[in-house]
Amino acid sequence: MDRQDRFSRRQLLTTGGKLAVYGAAISFAPKFIRPGRAQASDALAPGMIGGPTGFPGAERYQYGPDTPEGRAIEAAKAMKASGKAPAKIVIGLSDGSIGQLTQPFPAGAPSIKDLWEKETGITLEIVGLPNGQEFTKTMQDISTKAGGFDIYSTDWNRLGDLAESGGIAKLDDYVAQYKPEWDDPVRGYVNGEQGVSLMNKYRGSTYGVSLDGDFQTWVYRTDLFNDPAEQSAFKSKYGYDLAVPRTWKQFNDIAAFFQRPDKGLFGSTDLRNQGWGYTNWYQLYTSLASPNQFLFDNDANPLINSEQGAIATQAYLDSLSHHSPDAISWGWPEQYGNFAAGGAAMTCAFSNLPKFLDNPGNTGSTVQGKIGSMLPPGNEIDGKIVSRSVLWFSLTGMVSSQSQNPELAYLFLQWLGSSRIYSWMTANPGGYFDPFSLNDFADPLVRETYHDYHMDIVRETVARSVPTINYAGATAFNNALDENLMAALTKAKTPEQAMEDTAAEWVKITRRTGQDKIVEAVRANMAAWPTVLDPV
Repeated sequence: MDRQDRFSRRQLLTTGGKLAVYGAAISFAPKFIRPGRAQASDALAPGMIGGPTGFPGAERYQYGPDTPEGRAIEAAKAMKASGKAPAKIVIGLSDGSIGQLTQPFPAGAPSIKDLWEKETGITLEIVGLPNGQEFTKTMQDISTKAGGFDIYSTDWNRLGDLAESGGIAKLDDYVAQYKPEWDDPVRGYVNGEQGVSLMNKYRGSTYGVSLDGDFQTWVYRTDLFNDPAEQSAFKSKYGYDLAVPRTWKQFNDIAAFFQRPDKGLFGSTDLRNQGWGYTNWYQLYTSLASPNQFLFDNDANPLINSEQGAIATQAYLDSLSHHSPDAISWGWPEQYGNFAAGGAAMTCAFSNLPKFLDNPGNTGSTVQGKIGSMLPPGNEIDGKIVSRSVLWFSLTGMVSSQSQNPELAYLFLQWLGSSRIYSWMTANPGGYFDPFSLNDFADPLVRETYHDYHMDIVRETVARSVPTINYAGATAFNNALDENLMAALTKAKTPEQAMEDTAAEWVKITRRTGQDKIVEAVRANMAAWPTVLDPV
C-alpha cells in the first residue's frame, strides 16, 4: 500500500471510538433529509424521457432527449435493442460510496442502480473496493490482464499514471459524439473548460469522468468566533477584530490565540501527517505569487527550490505550534473525531465535514450548529489576495481498456457524472461522493445535505483550487515531496534543504519518466490552474 493510503477513508468509517461521530452520521443522516410537502408523482414531467420519480422535486433530476443524460440513455438503449450491448457492465467502486448508488434517496425514490437498469435493461454490477486500495486493485486488473472491470473508480491523481500505462481508454471520441456539456455555464463545472481540464483531462485529452469533489475546504467554530469575550480578548491582544482570516498572517494570529491544549483546544488541525499533510503545504506555497506560484516552469524544471519554497516549508513547520503535539501522526480519523468533540478552532478537510458532523443524527458530535465555512487564507500581492486550495484524492470514473464495450462504459459514466443525476446522487448521505458542479451548489437537496452556509463557500473554494500533480510519475513526485516535508517537520532537514532535495528528486523522476512527456503534461496542466484574485 502506498504511503498516501495509510490513512484511508475506510478508517474513517470503520475505526472504533474516536470515529463513531463519523460513522454515525452516515448511518443516521438519511432520515433527517426530508422531501418537501408537494405531492410526489410516479410519472415523468412533460417532455422528459427518463430520470427518477416518486418524490417531490424529482423533476429536477429528469432529462429530455437532448441532454447529456438523455443522449447517454438513448444510445445505451439502442445498443441493447440491436444486440450490441452486454448483459451487464462491471464497475469497481470504493466501498464507502456504494450506498449512493444502491440506497434509494429520498423517500419514495428509486436507487441510481435500479433506475439505470430499468431504463436500459443492462445490469450494473458493482464490485466493492476497499477504501484506500482503489488504485492497487485497478493496477492488479491491468497488470494481470484479468479484465474484471469495465469501469475503474480511483483517485484523480492517478489519471496520468493509468493513461500512460495503457490501462484506461482515451475518451475524446465519445465526448465528441455524445456531448456531455461539462462546461455548461449554468449546470457544468466551476470555471467551465478550466474546470473540465482540471478534473477529467490528462495531456489535453479526456481520460476520466469526475465522480467526486474532494476540494479541501476550511471550516471554523462559530461559537468561538462569535463569543464577545473571545472577541474582546483577541482585539486587545492583536489590535484588530476577530473574524475569519483572509491572510495567512491573520490565520496564524487566530490559531495562536485559540491554542489552548491544557483546555483541550487546538488553534488548527489541518493535517501534517504523511500522505495527506502536504496538500496543506500546497496551499501555503501556491498562494505566494500572483496568480499562482507554480510547481514547475514551462519546461518542467522544478520551482520549489526557491525563496517561495523555503518560505512555504518554514510556515508549514512553524504551524506545528498551534496543532496537536501529535500532529505529524494525525490522519482523518483523529481530525474528524477531534473536531466533533470541539477540540479545534479551525481545520481544513473534505467538504463533507459539515455533512457528517453538523447533523442531528450524529449524537456523538458536540459541534452541531457551531460550524462555519471560510475561504482558504492567502497572501496579499500587488493589491490583491491570492487565496488557493487544492483538489486531492477525488474519485474519478475511468473506462478500462480491457472492456469489451468501452462505449457503453463511457455512456454510463456520462449519465452518472452529468449534472442532473450527479446532483441527485451527491445529495444522498449514503456515501462520500461530494459536490463540485454549479448545479450541485444550487440544488436544494444537496444544499440541505451539506448545509446552505457551506455550499457557497465550497463553490468559491473550487474556483480557487489548484491541481496537485496528476501526470505520469505522480506517485513518485508526491512521495518525494512528502518525505522531505516530513524531514523538515522533524527538523532532520532545514526547509531550504528539504526543497533542494525534493527538486533534485523531481528532476530524476522527470528524466526517468520522459522529459518530453512531462513537459507536455505540465503545460497542459497549467490550463487548469485558477486565476481568481480577491480584493483586499
